[in-house]
Amino acid sequence: MSSDSEKSAAEAVPGRPGTASRDTVSGDPELLAEVEGETGGDGRQGGPWAIAWRRLRRNKFALFALGGFLLIVVCCLLAPVWANDVADTGPNQTHTLEKLHEGGEVKEVVEPSGKAIGPQFFSAGGKFFLGADGHLGRDEMVRLLYGGRSSLFIGVVAAIVTTFVAVIFALLAGFYGGWTDTAISRLMDVIWAFPVVLLAIALGIVLAVGGLEIGPIHLKASSLWIPTLIIGFVYTPYMARPLRGEIFALREKEFIEAAVAQGAGPTRIMFLEILPNLMSTIIVFFTLNIANNMLLEAVLSYLGAGVQPPSSSWGTMISEGFEALYSQPLLTIIPGTAILLTVLSVNVFGDGLRDALDPKSKVRFEARAGSSDPEAIGPV
Repeated sequence: MSSDSEKSAAEAVPGRPGTASRDTVSGDPELLAEVEGETGGDGRQGGPWAIAWRRLRRNKFALFALGGFLLIVVCCLLAPVWANDVADTGPNQTHTLEKLHEGGEVKEVVEPSGKAIGPQFFSAGGKFFLGADGHLGRDEMVRLLYGGRSSLFIGVVAAIVTTFVAVIFALLAGFYGGWTDTAISRLMDVIWAFPVVLLAIALGIVLAVGGLEIGPIHLKASSLWIPTLIIGFVYTPYMARPLRGEIFALREKEFIEAAVAQGAGPTRIMFLEILPNLMSTIIVFFTLNIANNMLLEAVLSYLGAGVQPPSSSWGTMISEGFEALYSQPLLTIIPGTAILLTVLSVNVFGDGLRDALDPKSKVRFEARAGSSDPEAIGPV
């Protein structure tokens, strides 16, 4: 390595050897902007979470996607406000024989032919903003908001279930190894062997008939917890196996040996030493799992193996609207668009979060900033 490169590698941010300073890249505006983004513009890098936040803050697409997702969440949480104060109806309240009086004109909510009224927006004071569903005349906007609450609940809570179970299994298998690892790995392989959708459909159909009864736990067939637990269960191997691999690598590190030498027990090592080093991976998996869970819930509900009446979700709305696809395509397009926007926003934010938390991006940046020698780059 040339003397110029060695000098560039030596000019480091205080407290962080091997990182590029602003003086090192002052001749390159692009690299100077990257250095200021990594160091906050004042030469101080901070901890790994501070660096990740600065990287994420520079990703405008990810922040825009996060804003869109939060907007959808807030709108769905305000469903009771819209239903009570604007639409003056509930998600399951029918209006088959009701008539709207609009500008001296009388409109039937559901025509004798069975065709429901289309979107009225604010012409009827907010009632039937997106129209009514076929045959029963339920307010489509109210059902969309309440259905979004169900879909978001299943997506988020199922991701929590998957994360909790996968982390426990991965810690036990990766830390102890031996027969513990063999037993847990074979269990994960059995679940992994089934296609996700087929396994979820089979479980959903079985539990949709008689509900779930395990000891003191009694869940009705219409409970949202049934599709939530099913989705959380079938996705567990897809998170547990990568985490198990990371734990195998972490348990050989020097800081684990130091903890053992200090007399730390298995529980302390797993939860206080290994688990914190998995948090970035867990956070990324959790975010992306939400999108996958919502898609799977929509598939199950569309096929009748997910959310059961009287509850509704965006998947059930698509299923019910499909019957009137040619006469009222909006009944399918509207909930489908809601799923598309929600899943897309979560995936874009998840990708941005993964890039922000990826330690390899730091190595690439430092290499570009003037050092090609891994030893000169220093610790990440």
